[in-house]
Amino acid sequence: MKIAYLFPGQGSQFAGMGKDLAEHYAVARETMAEADEALGFSLSVLCYEGPDEDLKKTENTQPALVATSVAALRVMKSLGAATPDFVAGHSLGEYSALVAAGALDFADALRLVRKRGQY
Repeated sequence: MKIAYLFPGQGSQFAGMGKDLAEHYAVARETMAEADEALGFSLSVLCYEGPDEDLKKTENTQPALVATSVAALRVMKSLGAATPDFVAGHSLGEYSALVAAGALDFADALRLVRKRGQY
């Protein structure tokens, strides 16, 4: 059996995303702290609390989705989930897929999609 992970694109964001993961799994908290450090601001608070109008800004949405997707991936790995044979992403999700495949560093992906959103 082959396993594939598909990562979401822009439009799937919502205030509160990732909060439940962070409350229950240290690896998710660590991932979001890593994102905060890489970007130089508290992306985690924006994900967990909003406000929606700030989260919906493309420059914030894109790194928020990558960070939350990677946090979910790391939680799955910590729980013994199967390593995927294939990864793919819808639009912006391609960056999360690249991180999952080991082709792009997480911190670099965050900074890249932040710039992508600003441009």
